[in-house]
Amino acid sequence: MKKELESIRERLDDIDKTILKAVAERQDIVKEVAALKIDKEAGIRDLEREEQLLNRIRHFAQEIGLDRYYAEHLFREIITNSVRFQTHSLVDHQNKNNGDTVRVSFQGTDGAYSHLAIQRHFGERFGNVESYGYDTFLQAAKAVNNGEVDMACLPIENTTAGSINDTYDILGEAGLHIVGEEILKIVHCLLAVDEVDVSQIRRILSHPQAIAQCTRFLSKLSRSRVESYLDTAISARKVLEDGDLSQAAIAGAHAADHYGLKVIAHDIANQKDNFTRFVIVAPEPVQVDGQIPCKTSLMMVTSNEEGSLIECLNVLHKHGINMSKLESRPRMNEPWRYSFYLDIEANTENEDTKKALQELGEKSAELKVLGCYPKQES
Repeated sequence: MKKELESIRERLDDIDKTILKAVAERQDIVKEVAALKIDKEAGIRDLEREEQLLNRIRHFAQEIGLDRYYAEHLFREIITNSVRFQTHSLVDHQNKNNGDTVRVSFQGTDGAYSHLAIQRHFGERFGNVESYGYDTFLQAAKAVNNGEVDMACLPIENTTAGSINDTYDILGEAGLHIVGEEILKIVHCLLAVDEVDVSQIRRILSHPQAIAQCTRFLSKLSRSRVESYLDTAISARKVLEDGDLSQAAIAGAHAADHYGLKVIAHDIANQKDNFTRFVIVAPEPVQVDGQIPCKTSLMMVTSNEEGSLIECLNVLHKHGINMSKLESRPRMNEPWRYSFYLDIEANTENEDTKKALQELGEKSAELKVLGCYPKQES
């Protein structure tokens, strides 16, 4: 039975490789389509063609005995990735970001979630992606200001732990512009140097945010001491270097692959749908074509008058602009005053948006556009 099972698994492995090669071949054709659309200034999405494609997929899946829902879900993911690539291609073309190499800073080290987000965001767009890890978010941001790198990738919010305040503070002060976003599904795992039972672990290392996202799992390990560390990947590297079977790190499976560790507990976060949103920041803003769904991030300070925040928000309502996020942060050296950070679904190149921002600027004490960039479609 064992030999028979191994033979079947080898056949599955061969089929998986064939599927990946076919997807890669399809992506090469998508690149040709993107280049042609840019030359002809054609629209990125053809919703009618997409629905026709999905209809064919549903019918063909039924013909060959495959679940129609599963086949449609698979191809919706493929279409989303195709649109994503074409969107980035158009933005890069419009902003002359056509170099072969991009240098990106982040907080942490190779194998960190930020490092993975960089690979995801830039991997297909540039032939060479150089990632540089720093100890803090601020150091990663300063590397952009100092010209050491082209951009930085900073986490800004998580669906379990909430907003990452350090990033908001940096955006308010550093003079950088948001030029993109990346939403990454976070799957926390417990990593050790060998296959040991979780009950044998006495010390667990990870970044404070990761620890906060795994409190239910950790509460069951009463004999384990949990310690904050600089980064999830640095924690994994520390576990490898120490070689102590009683130590473990909370990090992603990609960190386990990178450092040769074993996953002894998988998907341990409180919330199974656990996502982190990263922002890509650069010295200069980007222009985004009007056909691309956009997000604009703002930093606003209201006056001390009663109802001033409501007045400002009513401006957005008046102009039919949807606000997807509102965050407040205390202002440095100004007790009891706050900066408000807003995400709105709008393009600053749009005339209605320009009018709304002008009116918002008149009603607020201070208004700053942090960036207008393509909205990542889920």
